[in-house]
Amino acid sequence: MMSAPRLEIDLRKIYHNARTLVERLAMRGISVTGVTKATLGSAEIAATLLEAGVKRLGDSRIENIEAMRLAQIVAAMTLIRSPMLSQAKRVVLSTDVSCNTEIEVIKKLSLEAQKAGRNHGVILMVELGDLREGIMPDDLLDCVRKTLSLPNIDFKGIGTNLACRSGVSPDNKNMARLSALASSIEATLDLSVEIVSGGNSANLEWALSGAEIGRVNDLRLGEAILLGCETLHRQPIDGLHTDAITLCAEVIEAKTKPSKPSGTIAQTAFGEAPEVTDRGMVTQAILALGQQDIDPSGLQAPTGIDVMGASSDHLILESDSLKLSVGAEVIFQLNYSALVRAMTSPFVSKVMKPATTVPSDF
Repeated sequence: MMSAPRLEIDLRKIYHNARTLVERLAMRGISVTGVTKATLGSAEIAATLLEAGVKRLGDSRIENIEAMRLAQIVAAMTLIRSPMLSQAKRVVLSTDVSCNTEIEVIKKLSLEAQKAGRNHGVILMVELGDLREGIMPDDLLDCVRKTLSLPNIDFKGIGTNLACRSGVSPDNKNMARLSALASSIEATLDLSVEIVSGGNSANLEWALSGAEIGRVNDLRLGEAILLGCETLHRQPIDGLHTDAITLCAEVIEAKTKPSKPSGTIAQTAFGEAPEVTDRGMVTQAILALGQQDIDPSGLQAPTGIDVMGASSDHLILESDSLKLSVGAEVIFQLNYSALVRAMTSPFVSKVMKPATTVPSDF
């Protein structure tokens, strides 16, 4: 019997999703940076993305990139979160390019690149409305000039990030502004902007709609590849697998219990005020899985099973139409939040199917 809880990761389905998106976007002149941050820099998944045709790999954690390097993954690597000053040396040694917003950090990267005897590429991230990271557009030209003046630093291009903090959708207006900024840099400074990275999986609706893509030639895709959905409305993408990664958990208790708790009601273990309703006696199952391992709100249970809540180590289900017994396994689909937490948990096993790189003719 396989250990539980576990993530079952179907590399063939991930390959299909990545390959399909690479091909669709190539017809629009856009390459794909395969984002590995939700997979903890899994070497198997990284190899699958490269086999599927992604141009480079991107991750927000230098630790994940270092792990992929150690696993002999040969690819251009981009740190997609602004580097910490304290990690500048590691960034220079393990990545080819990093996304940046602070000239102080780029100066530190320059110093470390000089010490290492190598050049480091920089993409400048621009704020276009979502209010996460980014240089204000009016300050961009000055930042480019300062970046160009630093030894051992190669200015690679510009990028933006939308829909992550505030849910601002990529659209014709903000993408056209990004393109205009790239053209302005070229015209003003007489150089070529190699990369214009339009954003993440939230950009797919815009990129594949037939809209004018302008200068955008790169998207950073993770969730769309791993879960087969777009991220503005979490709808399945036509032709992609939405079950490439599933979560299996084991039942450790199965009983009939009252639906209404008894006693004085205060806060739960996570500071919540529970809603108390009386639905009579219910068939309840407890799984060996909890808030420490997953985001329970991000689990999609099989038909006939409802996720009622979770404590640190217990996931509570009700299954009046489907009897669960102790030792049985329940298979869930996950959203991005649940996937990231499960992948990070050392208590959730990761099982690759198959455990080798997918052949290119799959």
